[in-house]
Order: sequence, then structure tokens, then C-alpha cells
Amino acid sequence: MTIALALAVVGLPLLPALLAIFTSRARPLGFTATAAGLLTLAAAIVLAVRLAGGHHTHALSGFISLDALSGFFVFTISVVVALASFGSAAYLRAEEERGDLRPLQVRLYFVFFALFASLMLASFETGNLGLLWVLIEASTLASCVLVGLEAKAVSLEAAWKYIIISSFGVTIALAGTLFVYYAAGGLQGSPTEHLTWSFLFAHASALHHDSLRLGFLLIVVGYGTKVGLAPMHTWLPDAHSEAPSPASAMLSAALLNTGMYAIIRFQALAGIGLGRHYPGDVLLVFGFISIVIGVLFLVLRGNFKRMFAYSSVEHMGIIAVALGFGGTLGLYGALLHTLCHAVGKAVLFLTSGDLVLRYRTRLVDDVRGVLGVMPITGAALLLGALAVTGSPPFGLFLSELTIVRAGFAASSPVLVGLLLLLLVVGFIALMRAATGMALGAPPNNGVTTVAYAERSGRLLAATPLVAGLCGLLVLGVWIPGGLNTLITHAIGSIT
Repeated sequence: MTIALALAVVGLPLLPALLAIFTSRARPLGFTATAAGLLTLAAAIVLAVRLAGGHHTHALSGFISLDALSGFFVFTISVVVALASFGSAAYLRAEEERGDLRPLQVRLYFVFFALFASLMLASFETGNLGLLWVLIEASTLASCVLVGLEAKAVSLEAAWKYIIISSFGVTIALAGTLFVYYAAGGLQGSPTEHLTWSFLFAHASALHHDSLRLGFLLIVVGYGTKVGLAPMHTWLPDAHSEAPSPASAMLSAALLNTGMYAIIRFQALAGIGLGRHYPGDVLLVFGFISIVIGVLFLVLRGNFKRMFAYSSVEHMGIIAVALGFGGTLGLYGALLHTLCHAVGKAVLFLTSGDLVLRYRTRLVDDVRGVLGVMPITGAALLLGALAVTGSPPFGLFLSELTIVRAGFAASSPVLVGLLLLLLVVGFIALMRAATGMALGAPPNNGVTTVAYAERSGRLLAATPLVAGLCGLLVLGVWIPGGLNTLITHAIGSIT
């Protein structure tokens, strides 16, 4: 049953890719993608419930392996896929109606959107380090097509930069994987076993220390490039700003978490083999650098999609800091923050799609009066900005509060103070831009009078915004028992 659910989670997102063989129209492809996203989310929820209940699965010599941590990330990414599927249906239909995308581009979008989602979900369902690397690299190739979909000079440049930097980072991660494999060379067991999470975790204390130490550092640098940790983040603002907005939501809210999942797994190995201080210190360094870089670029007003991208750099740094603080509180805060940030950033990037379609610009200073022109989008912009800056009563406030408590528990009051200071600066910078865009009189250039989609398209565009914000509100005041159990068991699977 568990394996069947796991295969369904990976296979269902591919439905629009199959339909794209027969049609390139955005309407049927969008509805198929939406249905596939909802079915994927339903299967992921059932799978997560089973894994949280102790139904761990290990098959095919570790090539298929699922535990509660896998279930948590499958659920998180499935939420993003469902939200982005709604956004894709509305956004691509509007672009098609305007003639901004050719039929081939529409077909390519839904094919590679489906492949991108399927490959990311598959990466959480393998226990083999080598296959994990292959799936993450494959997801890079699939998402690269989405970044350069519009075939403009800037989007093609962003796609080229993305593929070069990300592939270089993943190559470094491969070197780190090989060092971890070498660290297990003196242990009994087959070569295949030496590349599985279950075997390495069970024998982590017997791994060769120097190889494990170097391997973990390379893993953080390599997969950290995928995550967008500074200073390996330079591909991220360009790719996020030039991709179609639903694809940007997938990049920020899903792809970055795929790399973070790998780092969490390797941190668990290094924590047992080397003690928690070395991996924790490494993640604290990269985490704080990322927060500083993200906050500094948030202060600079320019392209609002780039601004949201730098917010992702900041939040990936916050998750890394939470992992660095360690302990049950640190891990709980990191996982809760992962889920809440994924939903919040999906809402913001889908909102940015509405803004681009209506205002025909990506500059903060050229967007005014969104609340008057598009009330739902304007409200989503303000509430989404409040959510991702950690304001109560949204879920990120609770996750950041948990991370602060973890910092005090780890006897790091100075670092906690620095974290709080950076969070305040980030809040001011992002809210200043968001309120400026949402309030005031709309520009007089006439672009806001152009409808960007028919009524059903606007309904599709509004659905993920409302659903995502409602979810963040719920998580800010109440964590459902099932989710709490899943997170708790996920922590138990790596400690």
C-alpha cells in the first residue's frame, strides 16, 4: 500500500505531460494540471499519515525508502504543486489569450512543469544517495526549460546562468557524496548498502571522521547551491525573476526545499559521526551569511520578483540557522518553517504573476494601487508579505518563535539577538515595498484597465491565494495533531 501511494505521488503529476502529446491548448492542459495537483496532494496526505503512523518502507536495496521525514517533505512539496497548478492554469491561459506564448511554449511549459514536480517528489522517496543526486540534477534540467520559456534575451541568460551554477553545485555535492561513501569503506556490507541512508545512519559512529567531515562540507556547499544559501545563491534572483510566475513559485517553494532535505539527511549522519557541533557550526555560518545577504538586497527596491527571491535566500538561511541551533526545538522549528515558507512564498509568487499580467511590469515603483485594481490580489500581496516576514497570527511567526527558543536553549543569546535584528530589518524592507504597491492611486498609463483573463481564469488565479493564506492563518494559531505527529516522527527518524 505504501509503495503504491509513493508511486502515485510520483506518477500523478505527469498527467498533463501525457495530455500535451495531443493538445497544446492552455485550457485543457491547465485543468488537467489542476486535477493532477489535487490528486497528488490527496495521495501525499494519505502517504504522510501512513508514514507518521510508523509504516516505514525500504525496498529494492534501498532505492525506494520512505520514513516520516520523507512523508513530511512529500506533503510540503505536494501542497506547492497543487497551488502552482492552479496558478499555471490561470497564468498560461492569460498568456495564450494575449498571444505572448506560442502553442509550442504552452506545451513545453506543462510537460516540463509535470517532469519538474515528479522528479522532485521522487527524490524524497529514495534511500540511495546516488539516485538522490541523479533526481536532483534531473530536476535542475527540467526546471531550466521553465526559466527560459519566454525565450527572451534576459530569460535565456537567466536559464543559462541557472544551469551552469546549479550543475556546478550539484557536481560538488556528488564529490561530497563520494567522500561519505569512502568514509564507509571499512564497514561490512555491499557497495550498494554503503550508499543508503538506513545503513549509513545505523553505522554513522563508525564512519571515517576526516572523510565524513570533508564530505559534509562539500554537501553543504553543493546542495546549498541548490538551496540558495549565500554565497552560492547568485543564480536564484535571475531565475526566479525571469521564469513564469507559477514556475517561480515551484522554484522558490519546492526546489529549494529539495536541496535542504538532502542537507538535513547528511547533517544527521555527521551529527552522529562527528558530534553535533561541527555540522551545526557549518550551517550557522552559511545560514547567517544567507540571512544578511537576503536582507541587504531586500532593502534595495527594484524588480519585485527579485525581491521575493532574495526573501527566499533569507528564509533558507533561517532554516539553516535553526538546524545549526539543533535540538528538538531547532529541528521542529526548521521543519515547520519549511512548510510555512513554502506556502507563503507560493502565494507571493503567484500574486506576482497577477501583477505582471495586469501591470505589464516587474518594477516595484511602477506598481501602485493594487488593492483598488485587484482587491483579492492586493489583499494577498499585503497578507502574504506579512506572513513571510513572520508576523502574527501567521505560521511563520510560530516557526520563527520556535527557532528563537531553540537558540536560547543552545546557549546562543548573541546569535539570537543578531537573528532578531535581521528579521526586523527584513520585515521593514519587504513591508515598505508591499504597502507601496498595494496602496495609493493606480498609474495613469492605462495598463491596469486591460483584463488579464476571463472570469474563470481570475477564479483559478484567486483560489491558491485564498487557500494558501487560510492555511498559514491556521498554522499560526493551531498545528493539527496529524501534522504535529508527522513532524515529531520526522525528527525521531534523524535523531
